[in-house]
Amino acid sequence: MRRSLPVALLALSLMAVLAACKQQPAAPAADGAPAPAEASADAQSTVAAVADKLNPLPSAKDEIKAAMDAFLDVKSFHATMNMTGDAMPGGRMATEMDFVAPDRYRMQMPMGTQIIVGDTMYMNVQGRSMKVPMPKGTLSQWRDPAKLAENQATLTVEAQGSDTVDGIAARKYLVRNTQPKPTDVTMWIGDDGLPVQIHHSSSAEGKTADVTIRYTRFNDPSIKIDPPQ
Repeated sequence: MRRSLPVALLALSLMAVLAACKQQPAAPAADGAPAPAEASADAQSTVAAVADKLNPLPSAKDEIKAAMDAFLDVKSFHATMNMTGDAMPGGRMATEMDFVAPDRYRMQMPMGTQIIVGDTMYMNVQGRSMKVPMPKGTLSQWRDPAKLAENQATLTVEAQGSDTVDGIAARKYLVRNTQPKPTDVTMWIGDDGLPVQIHHSSSAEGKTADVTIRYTRFNDPSIKIDPPQ
């Protein structure tokens, strides 16, 4: 974020005021008035406080990276994923998911509840549990939904102002990348620095899907995931 000209001029004025405070000869203090050293210290403190507010905020890309770093550190969360489009059976599908660090997931899908521990999926089929190996990295999208760890050189982020999600105040961003293929991801980041919601569209083999992921219950110790016995 660039400083505007008025802001830059105000910063220079504050610097001049501070310099004047340092250079003026000390005058006798009136009864009850602060000593010159105290007045100078107060002036410097005020200038420092205003200068802090004038400092440019991190870029939108820095803010998204910080949010994703914080997201990777959470111990647990709940997510609701709604998918619409002709890639979905019947045009719509909803999935509930719980996560417990470092690698446990519980996904409640229309076909049943699936539990994943590490690289093993426990599928519930007709009342019986089956263990199915999964390729490494299959679920990495859940820990890096904006894929910031990949192709950062071609990543751009545009701040889109303030918004609300289900009554929760959030900052809205458009995250774009050109590699490995053009993608647009809209992200809402809450006041706690964690994602509130993510939306993106995808297409494969001529079919499209709009995906919205809503996050809640960060670091909730009551979320527990155990493999079926």
